[in-house]
Amino acid sequence: MGSTVQGQSPAAERERKMKQISDDIKSGSLKQVYLLYGEERYLCRQYREKLKSALCDEGDTMNTHFFEGKNINIGEMIDLAETMPFLAQRRVIFVQNSGLFKAGGEKLAEYLADLCPTTFFVFCESEVDKRSKLYKAVAAKGHAAEFAVQDEATLKRWVAGVLAKDGKKIRESTVLLLLNKVGTDMNNLQMELEKLSCYCLDREVITDADVEAVCTTRVTNHIFDMVDAIANKQTERAFQLYYDLLTLKEAPLRILALIARHCNQLLQVKELKTKGLDNRSIASKIGVPPFAVNKLASQASRFRTPALRLAVTQCVEAEEAVKSGRMNDKMSVELLILNVLL
Repeated sequence: MGSTVQGQSPAAERERKMKQISDDIKSGSLKQVYLLYGEERYLCRQYREKLKSALCDEGDTMNTHFFEGKNINIGEMIDLAETMPFLAQRRVIFVQNSGLFKAGGEKLAEYLADLCPTTFFVFCESEVDKRSKLYKAVAAKGHAAEFAVQDEATLKRWVAGVLAKDGKKIRESTVLLLLNKVGTDMNNLQMELEKLSCYCLDREVITDADVEAVCTTRVTNHIFDMVDAIANKQTERAFQLYYDLLTLKEAPLRILALIARHCNQLLQVKELKTKGLDNRSIASKIGVPPFAVNKLASQASRFRTPALRLAVTQCVEAEEAVKSGRMNDKMSVELLILNVLL
């Protein structure tokens, strides 16, 4: 059930497994267990709602149950799963962000092997360990589908489709500006598209100026600009961007973590480029959209490899200094900016 079709790319395999859920719903041949997992929360939520509509009678609160978080009582869940549905065909249990696919799911895995025939489970998790007993139990009994960050082409089509429903059009270059400004998280994109539609109420075509006027720049863009300023030895601008983030109520330790992540991505891109890998391969290895690799590669080219390695080390040291209480969190980022500039 959980095997990959031979010859298919990971993206094609993910697409196939997503389509399988839709096919199950259309045919009425629903599995007893579904696992929806991955970084793309918007799609996870969309498919969870599709399964809810297919599995549950509208308004039935007697046979529809929700568990969320890492303190779920598994014994209580199994007792509920063993209870026959009341005046309904099924009892459906939704489980979200339990962490059980990383650790602690062994008891539930054993139960799923002999699941009550009238009980159905739908799991939604951000991360899973495919080696875990629970993942293997789901793959054997039902269907597991990954919802990864969508590629550039898919996001372009989706953005155009969402706006078309509101009678709006958008140029491809403007979609790229939007993705670079707000990111690829579809949940966030959905909210930004609603803002754009409202802002352009009396106009058909959404422009670059509209995106710049109403869309919220993601925090990682500020980090990119900050590292850009560091590369150009623009001390004042680097600090101004840092203080802007503090004004936006971003915690210094989170800013530090984002700088570390960004420096690590620059180092990886630089090293992978020297090995001759193309953008798509690099994107897959470091977990970013392919269109983001160009920007990272351009920025990385302005740093020498040893300098990037040192920057990553300095980020780790700064975080350790804060967590050990040897340094104030706000000051640690200030010193890091100065050290990298030097």
